[in-house]
Amino acid sequence: MTSVDVGRAALAMAISEDRQEEQSLKQRLSSRGILVTAVDFGGEYLVSVKKIIERAIVAAQRQGLVSANHVGEGAVAGAAHDALVQITPKASGLNVGGKIGIARCGEHLCVAVYFGVGVLHLNEVAVGLAHRSLAEVR
Repeated sequence: MTSVDVGRAALAMAISEDRQEEQSLKQRLSSRGILVTAVDFGGEYLVSVKKIIERAIVAAQRQGLVSANHVGEGAVAGAAHDALVQITPKASGLNVGGKIGIARCGEHLCVAVYFGVGVLHLNEVAVGLAHRSLAEVR
């Protein structure tokens, strides 16, 4: 499994429409050895960056994608932050709403963010994706 495959899985989770689709994807990807999770998010972008990263870390830990230690937390936090940096120019000062998708297979960990960005009903779409290498737990 390559980082590209894991990135594709994270993005698929981020763009899934509902919990039913998430569960279906989770089962399908699990059969290929890819662990995934997703978490919804909405709010004012700049003041919410820390909360978005925290939610990604908690979701990854709860679903067993990473260990509850500084190595696992740091990998998720770094990838989530890098994914968010990619959408910052579009989202600064505006509200966002969407989903964070996280995927892990072996040493590959990817975080994808898929957000609607805007004011009222005038939304733009933003996507960010980042990868980290993380030693496998044996």
